[in-house]
Amino acid sequence: MNKMMRNVALAFGTLAVVAVGQALAQWTPTNEAEALRLAAAENETARRGFAAMGAGLAVLGGGIGIGLIGKGAVESIARQPEATGPIGTNMILAAALVEGATLFAVVVGLLAAL
Repeated sequence: MNKMMRNVALAFGTLAVVAVGQALAQWTPTNEAEALRLAAAENETARRGFAAMGAGLAVLGGGIGIGLIGKGAVESIARQPEATGPIGTNMILAAALVEGATLFAVVVGLLAAL
């Protein structure tokens, strides 16, 4: 699992570097005003890109967290079936808190992109 996450992160990082390089290679400013406009556009694009990646990472983290909560609840119920009710209630409460934090992080990330 750890190796897979590292490979995914490496792939996204490589993609980001290649995309920025590709965008920079397409535009060449002809005067100082155009160079300043280009720099401002690049900063804006990078800011929006990083905000979108942050929102995506928040969703990924929330999904992993909810999955671990569910896994723990199922294992607990398998060990002690008579405690199904309280375990289920606590699982739903914990999953709702994780989902709320994830939603908040996504909204912040998307607002940063505006």
